[in-house]
Amino acid sequence: MPFPRATTRPTHRLRRSSALLAATAALLGAVLSTGTAGAAAAPAPVLPPANAKADYQLGGGYTPPAGTRIVSRDRTEAPAAGLYNICYVNGFQTQPDETAWWKRTHDDLLLKDAGGAHVEDEEWGELLLDVRTPAKRAALAGIVGGWIAGCADKGYDAVEIDNLDTFSRSGGLVKQEHALAFAGLLIEAAHAEGLAIAQKNSAEIAGAGRKAGFDFAVAEECGRYDECGTYVGEYGSNVIVVEYRRADFTKTCKRFGSRLSVMLRDVPLRKAGQRNYVYDAC
Repeated sequence: MPFPRATTRPTHRLRRSSALLAATAALLGAVLSTGTAGAAAAPAPVLPPANAKADYQLGGGYTPPAGTRIVSRDRTEAPAAGLYNICYVNGFQTQPDETAWWKRTHDDLLLKDAGGAHVEDEEWGELLLDVRTPAKRAALAGIVGGWIAGCADKGYDAVEIDNLDTFSRSGGLVKQEHALAFAGLLIEAAHAEGLAIAQKNSAEIAGAGRKAGFDFAVAEECGRYDECGTYVGEYGSNVIVVEYRRADFTKTCKRFGSRLSVMLRDVPLRKAGQRNYVYDAC
C-alpha cells in the first residue's frame, strides 16, 4: 500500500500547511490591521486649561513665572516641561529670517502684485504667501504641515497659526475664503497629529473660523479693541488673551479675568531678565 500512503500523506501535509498558512495570514492580517489602525488614528486633541495662567514666549523660551500652566513658544524652541505647550507657526507669511529661503526654493508660492513684485507686510518685514488657488494651498500645506508635524514630534500639545488675516493687507488679492480654505488644510494637518489648533486673531471671522474647525483662540489686544466677547461667543472660555498696554490689561481682567486666560506682555516679547521685559497675568 505504498502508493496510497504516498499520495494521502503529502495531501494531508498540504492541507495542514494550507490551514497553518491561512491561520498565520489571518493572524498577521489582524495584527497589521490593528497596527495600521493604531498608526492612523491620532489621539483626540486636548484643549488648554480654561482660565489658566499663561505666558507668551515667542521672543525666546525661559523659565515660566510661578503658577504658569500654559506656554506658547516658537516652533524652533523646545516645549516647557510639564506644562500645556502651544507651538507658534507663521502659516500665512514668511518669517524675516526665512525670506531668502522662500525666494530661492518656493518663489512661486509667494504672493505677487500685478507688476510681479512680492507683497509685503511692511510692519513686520514679512512676505505674504499665495493661498489663492487649490494647487498653491496644497503645496503650502505640505510645507507648513511639515512644521506642524515637527511641533508634535517635539511634544507640543497645540499649534497657533499666525497671520490668518493677511487678506486684510494683501491689496485685495487674497480673499477671506482663500484664507479659510488654507486654514482648513492646516486644521486637518494639526488634528492628524493629535494637536489642538488655535485661531490667531481675526475676530471678524471668528464664526467662520470655528466652523472651519479651530479648537480655541489666541487673541491679541481683544480687550483694547472690544473684541473679546466675539471670541467668547464662538470659543467660550477657550480663549487666551494677550494685551500690550497696562490699561487694556486692567480693563480686560475686570471683564474677563474670571473666565479667560489674560496676560500682559511687552510688544517685542522679551525674555525674562532682559531690559524692559513686561509680564503680568490675571
